[in-house]
Amino acid sequence: MTGRRRSSSPLFSVLTRPGKALRTAAALVACASLTAGCGAVPGLSGGAGDDEITVMTWAPQDTNATNKPGMPALALAYARHVNANGGINGRKLKVVICNDRNDSVHAAKCARRAVKQKAAAVVGSYSQFADSFFPILEGAGIPYIGGYGITNAEFTSPLSYPVNGGQPALLAGLGRQLASTCGPVALVRPDTIAGDELPNLLNAGLEAGGHQDAADLRAAEEATEFYAQSEQALTRATEDPSARGCVVPALGDRTNIFMDSFRRDREEYEEVRMGTVLGSVDQTVIDATGGASSPYEGAHITGWYPVETDQRWDGMKKVIREQAFTDTRIDPADAGVQTTWIAYTVLEAVVKSLGENEVSADTVRRTLDDGFKVTTGGLTPTLRWQFQDVLASVGLPRLVNTDVTLQVVKEGQLVAERQGSIDVTKTLQGTEDED
Repeated sequence: MTGRRRSSSPLFSVLTRPGKALRTAAALVACASLTAGCGAVPGLSGGAGDDEITVMTWAPQDTNATNKPGMPALALAYARHVNANGGINGRKLKVVICNDRNDSVHAAKCARRAVKQKAAAVVGSYSQFADSFFPILEGAGIPYIGGYGITNAEFTSPLSYPVNGGQPALLAGLGRQLASTCGPVALVRPDTIAGDELPNLLNAGLEAGGHQDAADLRAAEEATEFYAQSEQALTRATEDPSARGCVVPALGDRTNIFMDSFRRDREEYEEVRMGTVLGSVDQTVIDATGGASSPYEGAHITGWYPVETDQRWDGMKKVIREQAFTDTRIDPADAGVQTTWIAYTVLEAVVKSLGENEVSADTVRRTLDDGFKVTTGGLTPTLRWQFQDVLASVGLPRLVNTDVTLQVVKEGQLVAERQGSIDVTKTLQGTEDED
């Protein structure tokens, strides 16, 4: 492994191959309690006579890498909305937020803060450093509801309750999507241990659709330009003159840097299409790179949820308008904001089911583990977590939402490419061709 870096980028690493079981997964971030609208943060009170439930949401903010300020901001807006309407079963919801700063030490500090505050759950959060925070949460029995889906532990820990399929579902779904529309496919990804596994996920989807594997092009994780990789990708994508090829950058936050190089080189290859996953690209990125004239125009993108213009998001948008209208951190098109909304939907459903009983980390966890089902207004399938679930045999026992949506950029807008979603369970299992 000399000369290879262990990746700190939010790229999920999984081994999978059609016809073979997906065997292994490799994990691929000073707390600041921002209590706007929340006041001080006392410990969790539990009994029926108590009037407060404490939870925590964390995400990186004000860093030089990935930032997700909209997630804690949406959590605070959700709490204001709930409390303005009498709380949950008469109890007020208090949200403590924490900045993990894309740092393993601070991620652990956030987890210890959750323990100190006796949080009933950590809800709708983002952190790359599961190895730092999960042992602390597990030791205290605090459930982790609705993480962003970027680490292996979110799909293996018995205290994790993910609401989306993470990188495994997105890349497998993207391969399925591109198999029917692309000629040769070129993947550009980090030259890291985690990056080594990304081709397997994409190829699982491509092969399920009867397509050949993608060309695997590596780039330094901290590269500041990608001219060589851009030229290589375009060359590989145009090897077959009879078929329109596709380029897939899977570089996390550095996808935009790649696109700066790609935009220039692509002028000579107008027929080449783009494919990527939500999280690397969203509507705000498309807008910032030129809208209809963006290099993402025509790109195929897989996501976890319906597009932001779907009416199923109207409830979230109403809360944002009423409780956070001037908060520019909250973008309803951001996958992190959407994940936080769904995670708090799960929390509220669990607390309501407890009635006047104690609300604590223990009762929330036991309710979720007892086969509790949560509907999310069609934003996801009905959610239910069982440790030995359908993907346990391939190392992802907590991955319960295998639906992905297929989207495309048209006239500068991210829109649904087809109605509904597709289920990538069999793609991940490698059994797509066994029906």
